[in-house]
Amino acid sequence: MKQAVLLLAHGAPERLEDLPEFLTLIRSGRPPSPALVEEITRRYATIGGCSPLTALTFRQARALAENLAQQAVPVENVYVGMRNWRPSIRETLERMRDDGVKRIVALCLAPQYSRLSVGLYFRQTEQARAELGFDAELIWTRSFHRHPLLIEAFAEKLRPLLPAEKVIFTAHSLPEKALEEGDPYESEARATAQAVAARAGLESFDFAFQSQGLTDDRWLGPKVEAVLDGYASLGVTDVVLQPVGFVADHIEILYDIDIALRRYAFERGIRLRRAESLNDSHTFIAALAAVVREKLEAA
Repeated sequence: MKQAVLLLAHGAPERLEDLPEFLTLIRSGRPPSPALVEEITRRYATIGGCSPLTALTFRQARALAENLAQQAVPVENVYVGMRNWRPSIRETLERMRDDGVKRIVALCLAPQYSRLSVGLYFRQTEQARAELGFDAELIWTRSFHRHPLLIEAFAEKLRPLLPAEKVIFTAHSLPEKALEEGDPYESEARATAQAVAARAGLESFDFAFQSQGLTDDRWLGPKVEAVLDGYASLGVTDVVLQPVGFVADHIEILYDIDIALRRYAFERGIRLRRAESLNDSHTFIAALAAVVREKLEAA
């Protein structure tokens, strides 16, 4: 049986002129307002005009394929499908079908599960598979938020920045309504932070949400800015931040943290240092490989 891995990622454009199309995809086909395009264009221009996310995702895929081959895991290839950019999930599934893949381990490059995030990737994949008449067995990876190798990968990036007066772990905020009916996202994100802190030997830490959307929804908090305000009132001057809800550099790392939050902290007398992203670190790729191997062994 021909087996393969499908890495699912958000995707991001490489050119400023592609931002209107990208934002339309994010908004489920609703065109963005000129003001939104202007603001997001400004942010992308500030980080050099493009996001490295798509290129990094393909680097992760190549590294994962090499790791699996070295372990003789019976996987033919590692494919990449983007929810909001190219290659789309549908395009990738069509390629997998034509390549004769019969069993797929689907792994979303987001460690924590929410119906509004990872669940949306699942639904889009299932819809595209049905439309294509692609009947391969699909093995979902719902969450890997406490996998020991993922925790070690984050800890490896955090340790060089310690000690620090304060450490904040962050995850992408979601609308509060997303957590209705027992959605596990917040608890899983906090569990990841707790495990990384223990692995890195931290006695105390804080957790906050970042990158709240530009909508009128109520978003999960506390916001990082509120935590920084509290630190400033205590005279804290050295803060380390590690995003544990992301596994690669992109706009919400390179702009939201490195520019906006760093500036916000500086204006309050705080030096904000960020742990490097996992990207294609050896330990993170080993974590992905372990998840794939475990899923196949359980199939």
